[in-house]
Amino acid sequence: MSSSAPRKQIHLAAHFPGVNNTTVWSDPAAGSHTEFRSFSHLAQTAERAKFDFLFLAEGLRLREQNAQIYDLDVVGRPDTFTVLGALAAVTDRLGLAGTINSTFNEPYEVARQFASLDHLSAGRAAWNVVTSWDEFTGQNFRRGGFLPQEQRYLRAKEFLAATWQLFDSWRGDEIVADKASGTFLADPDAGRFDVHSEQFDITGRFAVPRSPQGRPVIFQAGDSQEGREFAASSADAIFSRYGTLEAGREFYADVKGRLARYGRSPDELKILPAATFVLGDTDADAHEKADAIRHHQVSEQTAIKFLEQVWNRDLSDHDPNGPLPESDPVVGENTIARGRASVRMYRNPLATAREWRELAEAKQLSTRELIIEVTGRQSFIGTPNAVADAIDEFVRTEASDGFILVPHITPGGLDEFADTVVPLLQERGAFRTEYQGTTLREHLGLPAAPTTSAEQITRLSRG
Repeated sequence: MSSSAPRKQIHLAAHFPGVNNTTVWSDPAAGSHTEFRSFSHLAQTAERAKFDFLFLAEGLRLREQNAQIYDLDVVGRPDTFTVLGALAAVTDRLGLAGTINSTFNEPYEVARQFASLDHLSAGRAAWNVVTSWDEFTGQNFRRGGFLPQEQRYLRAKEFLAATWQLFDSWRGDEIVADKASGTFLADPDAGRFDVHSEQFDITGRFAVPRSPQGRPVIFQAGDSQEGREFAASSADAIFSRYGTLEAGREFYADVKGRLARYGRSPDELKILPAATFVLGDTDADAHEKADAIRHHQVSEQTAIKFLEQVWNRDLSDHDPNGPLPESDPVVGENTIARGRASVRMYRNPLATAREWRELAEAKQLSTRELIIEVTGRQSFIGTPNAVADAIDEFVRTEASDGFILVPHITPGGLDEFADTVVPLLQERGAFRTEYQGTTLREHLGLPAAPTTSAEQITRLSRG
């Protein structure tokens, strides 16, 4: 009997979505986005299904547009570290990943919090390193305003390099307690750090000994050339926004192809797109449900909000059920969100408008219908078997290493997937039936975090 190669394993994670146009908060099944039982239910469902990790995004300020709070993002989110620390007590193996901003935090406090979380969870902590691009958020902090893109990435690189020095300042079991004499014997250099860069000038001794993973798993979400290079040099996983097989394969090959120049192998960086899912008894049933969900997610008011982000002007009098505006977007300074979405997502608004008009004309779409189509995440829609097939194909054909699933109902929206799709993936040998390790690095098949040399720190901070 001929032997076959081992089945490539799928990585799955759950994203707690918060209140925004991803969730259907008006559904009777929807629960609180601030009560702990919502977080614990989703986390425990993910762990029951043997997922790699639970992911929390971060919102440092409520979204605003035209100087008004964005209509579908008004609840915000409790503090990330508080929630993840609490979840560490009610889960045993599930990884705990949180987005923490490098623009408005400081390396020492973030390193101390993640090292603490890694200890409390026995090695399950992960950090999604992000920058902040909008003036609204900056007003909440001592440093008002927002940084240009190149400065944001410089600060992020130097921030991460600084935290690595702190994580690695304890290199092992450097404290020995002598109970007989009531004293501690320690390496005199244990915990010492000395960081001097363009962004940071800090010297001291790190207060938390080396944690089970050495340092948390590092996630990154940027798609620019700088973001891809940053991920290739420093990240353990990257959130991809590419939801089709062709685009996913191109992104996968591009980012994985950058690893060799940093002395890394392709397995040392996982590529994980966010994805929604809708399940049904038949494919037709699932698509009918999906259409209803998307119309709940993108109300008429929400469609106008998205339209304004490209057109860069007030369109509150525009009919969302009519065609796109005849006028072109306003090019130049962002007047709608002061540095927010249109700067980040639509760098060429005229080109975006042309693409949207072509799509709307080809498919005879109203403004709202167009926004529903262009703002949809990668979605798996169909029977559990069809969804299992689609997920498996993405991973087998190197369009991704797995997915971060975003249910549209919180907190019970993952239950059906866990009960129907996961067993099918397990049956075909594409997904674990039990955790094989205890740390998140082990779940993801990542090597243990080594201590970092001075040369590596310099390379990291310089990009």
